[in-house]
Amino acid sequence: MAGFDGLVAWLNVPVTVFGLFALIDAFIRREDAFRAAGKQTKPFWLIILAIALVVSLIFPLLSFLPIIGLIAIIVYFVDVRPAIKQVGGGGGGRGLRGGSSSDGPYGPYNGGR
Repeated sequence: MAGFDGLVAWLNVPVTVFGLFALIDAFIRREDAFRAAGKQTKPFWLIILAIALVVSLIFPLLSFLPIIGLIAIIVYFVDVRPAIKQVGGGGGGRGLRGGSSSDGPYGPYNGGR
């Protein structure tokens, strides 16, 4: 039984890392992208993901609360994150895709020239 407990403890590490990544990802996204995608609000998801992360740190993986937290993290990655990225809610500044501030949806705006 001690070997199984050790295995469960090691499985808790990737869940915690996954939750931390989800929390950081939600933090760098723009607030208006959450509303535009119709996926609650940014503070809502930050609170849910923070609670999921804390619960995964406190409780073992096979208890009830970390499984609920893992489901919330999976929902964020499978449903919310792709919708926010599709709306254009990328975080971290303009340099991620290499575009300039004058770029439109079909390329750079040249002033009608």
